[in-house]
Amino acid sequence: MNLKNAAFLALIGTILTTLLLAYNLIVSVLNVMRGLIPLDTLLSTMIYAFASLTLAVFFYVFHKQS
Repeated sequence: MNLKNAAFLALIGTILTTLLLAYNLIVSVLNVMRGLIPLDTLLSTMIYAFASLTLAVFFYVFHKQS
């Protein structure tokens, strides 16, 4: 396996993780609006989604450069 294939596999895995965390963020926002969960949990969910998105962008750029 060369570097380009490894970067592509990492990109696919990170995109799937980003989609899952984005879905979790949407559900958390809806639950905060309904008053089911406290606002504190929304902050950590936003941090996880943002970190996953930035990692996906990094792997996309890395895949295009290699």
